Amino acid sequence: MKKLPSSTAKRSSCSVATALDVFGDKWTLLIVRDIGLFGRHRNKEFQASKEGIPSNILANRLKSLQEKGLIRRVPYQNNPPRYEYFLTEAGEDLVPIVRAMAQWSAEHVAGIRLPKKVAR
Repeated sequence: MKKLPSSTAKRSSCSVATALDVFGDKWTLLIVRDIGLFGRHRNKEFQASKEGIPSNILANRLKSLQEKGLIRRVPYQNNPPRYEYFLTEAGEDLVPIVRAMAQWSAEHVAGIRLPKKVAR
């Protein structure tokens, strides 16, 4: 399996802390969820999510995820340039984790339901 770039920031050698350094912010796993579970690939689709990610933060997170090797960017239009985003192998490996988090939340937090696309 291909390793993520060594430029990924590490605050310690703890594997949990390192994982949080890679994807532990407020938005990153929601982008992984959108791509991996909901089949969203374009900026407007990400911005249409109920969580309402601001466009500047979305652009920053997409760039960061690409630099960290979790997503790849593919052009779909040249003028103006527009891109679709897809998970890499490392990004795909996060999908079961996101699914497990969603299942945990549905089981342990009142008022949360598991979307059909997540329950698979």
